[in-house]
Amino acid sequence: MKPVDIRLIRYASAARGFLLLSGAIGVLQTAVVIAFAWMLTDAVTGALAGRDVTASLLWLLALAALRGVLIAASDAAGMRAAARTGMQLRAALLSAIGRLGPGWLAQRNRAGLALTAGHGLEALDAYFARYIPQLVLTVVATPVIVAIMWWQDWPSGLTAIITLPLIPLFLILIGIATRTVQRRQWQTLQRLAARFADTVQGLATLRLFGREGRAAAQIETTADDYRRETMKVLRFSFLSGFAMELLSSLAVALIAVAVGFRLLSGDLSLEVGLFVLLLAPEAFLPIRQVGVQFHAAAEGVAATEDVFAVLDEAGAVDGGVHNSGEASPGRLPGSAEAVSGAGSPELRTAVRRDLIVRDLRVRDLPPVSFTAEPGTVTLIEGPSGAGKSSLLAALRGAVDFEGTATVGGVDVRALSPADWLAWAGQRPQLSRGTVAVNVALGDGEPDVAAIRRALDEACAGEVDAALELGVQGSGLSGGQSQRVAVARALYRHARRPDAVLALDEPSSALDADTEQRLWATLRARADAGATVLLVSHRRSARDIADRVVELGVRV
Repeated sequence: MKPVDIRLIRYASAARGFLLLSGAIGVLQTAVVIAFAWMLTDAVTGALAGRDVTASLLWLLALAALRGVLIAASDAAGMRAAARTGMQLRAALLSAIGRLGPGWLAQRNRAGLALTAGHGLEALDAYFARYIPQLVLTVVATPVIVAIMWWQDWPSGLTAIITLPLIPLFLILIGIATRTVQRRQWQTLQRLAARFADTVQGLATLRLFGREGRAAAQIETTADDYRRETMKVLRFSFLSGFAMELLSSLAVALIAVAVGFRLLSGDLSLEVGLFVLLLAPEAFLPIRQVGVQFHAAAEGVAATEDVFAVLDEAGAVDGGVHNSGEASPGRLPGSAEAVSGAGSPELRTAVRRDLIVRDLRVRDLPPVSFTAEPGTVTLIEGPSGAGKSSLLAALRGAVDFEGTATVGGVDVRALSPADWLAWAGQRPQLSRGTVAVNVALGDGEPDVAAIRRALDEACAGEVDAALELGVQGSGLSGGQSQRVAVARALYRHARRPDAVLALDEPSSALDADTEQRLWATLRARADAGATVLLVSHRRSARDIADRVVELGVRV
């Protein structure tokens, strides 16, 4: 683990400000420590000499209070910086995942990413509030205090210079071993989160087949692995703390013994000897605390490393797209935004944007070629396993593919699906919130009338737009959930008439009468100029199709 990863400063502006503030507080703390040691020395020697030490005692109280205020200010600033940095990194992570696309996300541990963005980044509190301030103090206070010790008594300063490097040396050696076990602990926690999420999601099926006991046993085994890894980390933490305390105590003891003998022999004055003895522990304290806080901050730093890996990957992808001269995501040449900043619906419907697919192949499925034009319904047919859903997954960036697929003359891989696609899949993918929120998903300024109209067109007129849904859209029947998902695609298309309206088996949970009403809606959209791409195994879909693309069986 690096003391301060340069990527933290690059990706989180809050970290830069906190480092500067920690440096200023560290300078003030160093000055207070030196002044306190001097005033305490003056008070002790003055009392022994019979002088009035009232002023020195008052200064001691003021300096002690000031040191407490500085420590509290450092803690408060660290907590605020941790919160702001966590928010910035979390936002950057979500943005990077959005740029990398669903195809990248489908190959990752989603529960692990959620754990990193949640619990992992929350663990930055210890890193900012305790680790970084001690690291800054080590850089600022330790060399200044050692220099003053050398100035006052060079043998004591020399002893400190010789013994100080032993502490970071042992810290590095222990840190190398600790890094391995801490990384293993974090990976085990991510695996535990993924297993738990999978078990909860499939609990109904597991109970149906009587396998919930085995699933629970697997979670217990993984949790036990996490317990063992955590105990290993704690053992290394205690070993590190013991080594730091032992080395620093021996170093201070060497200075104290040497000062004591020279005081007895008269080679050193009491003022200088006491001042040096008071400074010696303070010279070793910051670096000791760095070793102690190293372990407390490790979990948060491990999470940031995972975040940085995603951000770096997204940055490499962005750089590759821009350097190749392709259109950047978020702007489609020939679209309404490119033609006019106003982005009016009239302009958007006036621009012709054909969807042209040539020899598109997903994995070992047969290649597909077709053209979907505005004002037409293109029906994708084929037996189960022929690749109908895989085709839509490729178009929306959820899987990699060979061949070409362009919309408006631009490769869909260079575009964000949100900029050209209004899609509804076989799984509704609803979330907690009202039906209206689910229908207007992604719209910063929802149109209530358009939401109601989309529900009616999707044959979900009986569904109350204000109905509050639970986790994963619970509260609706399967058919209602599917129609709400279709309404979401219709609403998006109404807001962006130039988008391709792509529906994957939208009538699979509908009765014949409702299905006919839905087909009529799609036909009306196409007649109004929409490009409709429909995947369906229902023979009734042929009645509204202008073009039928039949996919073959899996090779």
